[in-house]
Amino acid sequence: MTKTRIAVDMDEVIADSIARFQEWYAHEFGLEMTLAQLRGKNFHDAVAPEHQLALRGYPNRPGFFKDLPLMADSQRVLRELSRRHELFIASAAMEFPNSFLDKYEWLQQHFSFIPWRNVVFCGDKSILNADFLIDDNAFNFDNFRGEGILFDAPHNALETRCRRVHSWQEIGAIFL
Repeated sequence: MTKTRIAVDMDEVIADSIARFQEWYAHEFGLEMTLAQLRGKNFHDAVAPEHQLALRGYPNRPGFFKDLPLMADSQRVLRELSRRHELFIASAAMEFPNSFLDKYEWLQQHFSFIPWRNVVFCGDKSILNADFLIDDNAFNFDNFRGEGILFDAPHNALETRCRRVHSWQEIGAIFL
């Protein structure tokens, strides 16, 4: 029996990078960035023009991806998925080279049941040979041969081209 192959993005799918943007923005500028402000926008578009350059730079700073909070239920559902399906983590880490070590160590800490050979750091996710890709950015589904499943996030709120899930419980209902 062939197992279903599922690729899963990291940021805003299993790791809450929005929380880090909010934390660093509050620390640097003393201002709150709410999820409502982010609806349908990238982080840098949701703040004053004089703050945009700083926000664009956050993911390039060492430590940005270290110790990110887990997305609710992601650990439990992925553990169950790994028992029934072929599971891969696929992160477009090439965009932020400082993220490699932090992301790898974070995965080892929280998802040690996923073997290192099933972790893919890439740029263009269309290279992935999977049946499904769970991601928060719909552009990653362009030229992807399987089915893209959009994980709900404030920045993708206006995206309507693909199937959307709002939680890891929903993903569990689909695949388990």
